[in-house]
Amino acid sequence: MFFNFGIKDAIDILLVGMMLYYVYRLMRESRSLNVFVGITIFVVVWLFVSQVLEMKLLGTILDKLVSVGVIALIVIFQEDIRKFLYNLGAHQRIRRLTRIFMPKHSKDKDKEQLKRDIMPIVMACMQMAKGKVGALIVIERGTALTDIVSTGEVVNADINQRLIENIFFKNSPLHDGAMIISQHRIRAAGCILPVSHNLDIPKELGLRHRAALGMSQESDALAIIVSEETGAISIASAGTFRLRLSAEELEAVLTEELM
Repeated sequence: MFFNFGIKDAIDILLVGMMLYYVYRLMRESRSLNVFVGITIFVVVWLFVSQVLEMKLLGTILDKLVSVGVIALIVIFQEDIRKFLYNLGAHQRIRRLTRIFMPKHSKDKDKEQLKRDIMPIVMACMQMAKGKVGALIVIERGTALTDIVSTGEVVNADINQRLIENIFFKNSPLHDGAMIISQHRIRAAGCILPVSHNLDIPKELGLRHRAALGMSQESDALAIIVSEETGAISIASAGTFRLRLSAEELEAVLTEELM
């Protein structure tokens, strides 16, 4: 068997290893690592009993459990599976491929509008940072955030610096939630975001940062955070943070990510 080992077998093993590593990372982030270890042990025992020891009765029972278990796992881990499929479709190269089919005039028009959108957001964040006013702004990209918008109050207004500052003013009833910006408009405010359970988040970062990271893990949205304690501006994107940004850095990041 070992003499017939070829390049195809090496690629097969490499792909399986990469798949297992990705599943391991996904489970660790969702705090389901023990479940992953348990499933791995069960699969090893099943293969050992059915393929090595060739125990027919016990092997048959385990075969039935595996066939039913696949359906059970799909139900239990539907959110993780959805996240995996989303990450696959939202991969940067896949997104570049889909942009090829967009009309050129549509791309140019979007770029011009984005330039007009970015400056009010940057100026509002800088003013709030100076006054240590906490804020959480989510900018929709490819993934629709309709379900998140429904958790807050619909605003549906043009992107305006003063409006953003007024919504996050400390006495405003909407200042604790997140603002959703979609299709060049402020769609809603006071929205509730999914909170990340990532254990690697620094302890000095608060609930706004956890909510921003959770939103960036479940979608391709950008989440801008203004810290109420320090006034520092950060961005969460694709499950990672860019911390303590200056006005120039914030503008550069938004331009790079949104363009």
